[in-house]
Amino acid sequence: MSNQDYEIVIGLEVHCELSTKTKIFCSCPNEFGGEPNTHCCPICMAMPGTLPVLNEKVVEYAVKAGIATNCQIAQNSKNDRKNYFYPDLPKAYQISQFDMPLCYDGYVNIETEEGEKRIRLERIHIEEDAGKLNHDDYGRGSFVDLNRAGVPLIECVSKPDLRSKEEVDSYLRKLKSIFEYIGISDCKMQEGSLRADVNVSVRKKGVNEFGTRTEMKNMNSFRSISRAIEYEANRQIEVLENGGEIMQETLRWDDISGKTFSMRDKEEAQDYRYFPDPDLVAIELSDEYIENIKNELPELPESRKKRYLEEYHLIPKAANFVTSSKYYSEMFEEAIQICKNPKIASNLMMSEIARILNEREEEPEQIPFSGKELGELVELLDKGTISSSIAKKVLEELFESPKSPNQIIEEKGWVQISDEGAMKEVVRKILEANPQSIIDFQAGKDRALGFLVGQAMKETKGKANPQLLNKLFLQQLKK
Repeated sequence: MSNQDYEIVIGLEVHCELSTKTKIFCSCPNEFGGEPNTHCCPICMAMPGTLPVLNEKVVEYAVKAGIATNCQIAQNSKNDRKNYFYPDLPKAYQISQFDMPLCYDGYVNIETEEGEKRIRLERIHIEEDAGKLNHDDYGRGSFVDLNRAGVPLIECVSKPDLRSKEEVDSYLRKLKSIFEYIGISDCKMQEGSLRADVNVSVRKKGVNEFGTRTEMKNMNSFRSISRAIEYEANRQIEVLENGGEIMQETLRWDDISGKTFSMRDKEEAQDYRYFPDPDLVAIELSDEYIENIKNELPELPESRKKRYLEEYHLIPKAANFVTSSKYYSEMFEEAIQICKNPKIASNLMMSEIARILNEREEEPEQIPFSGKELGELVELLDKGTISSSIAKKVLEELFESPKSPNQIIEEKGWVQISDEGAMKEVVRKILEANPQSIIDFQAGKDRALGFLVGQAMKETKGKANPQLLNKLFLQQLKK
């Protein structure tokens, strides 16, 4: 039996660090980095006699996330203690939410090859982050850094509705986009602001019962998550095909070897011995409070996509891409204020900027230049000052050394040649060197013209005006 006979079932628990000024239960700064143990206090360190006080902004941000993902908002919820022992959790419990989460029964829609698909959200709840262990390079032990202890999180738990690594990628990017748009998190995966626990199981197609799942913890890279899902699904299928049994366990993904390794048996809810936190009062939200937050929400990706389709007449693929990230959308909005050409701006973003980011393994928020530079570049292209091949080179330069596109093309001598006299000489030279292309064109092979234009572009190092070249070649070929 082949892998094609199996179906992959995936559920995600996405942890998102909230961008509040202070931590969830104390007044310590909620900032990434800093020297170890400099952003902590007796509450973060779980000193005896300390009492937590809930940061109201955390509740507001969680409710924003719930409304933006079509959740029901609980007017009555509470905080619970989730008990477990680990060196980076000094009080031996994490304050989280168990049976009464702030948000529940939501969904987000994702784009798939078969069209739009709805992914259900079971819940979104608030909790505090744990500290961090820094392992000694020489194996002498680990050091505990409590700067991250008490950083506010929301955990978004999906239903097991995802069926492929592509769907997972689309879902994660959609969640990331929504959280960026509503301004509750910077979602910097490289800093751990957005990470996911990935639950994977397999079952034979046509079977309704779920297989035994394994969980890969704290993954913070789209590429790693896709690779891990593919490997783990194939591993489970191989085990089942050889008559083995899948063990429910927590796994560690190793990005270098491209394999998963067992860490421990998978915990169940009862293992954490949840009970209501006696130091924190219940959370009660009024209709007015929820309605006010709803009214304050900015334009979300779906409505912005609809506006781009109607107002700027973008093709659906371009509208999807430009709204897939708040950073893309803001760059696009800024660019078209300058260039007034949304089609070229979106095409450059979708093709060249996305390609460069992919090659550099970076995210949109890491683009080192703004929409102003993109708008100036589109204007230069629109006016015929530079060719499309030069525009690609300018974008690559902008990633290396962000400055005015005008300055780049002047320094590099990349201004497009539109002098007809100079171009006639280039056309004559190319035609003399390629007599077979003349014969091919006269025999009805239109692609011969494209070849000749390409040769002329090479000759001029991409600086020739391609429209002028087309015109001049046609004049000569029709003689």
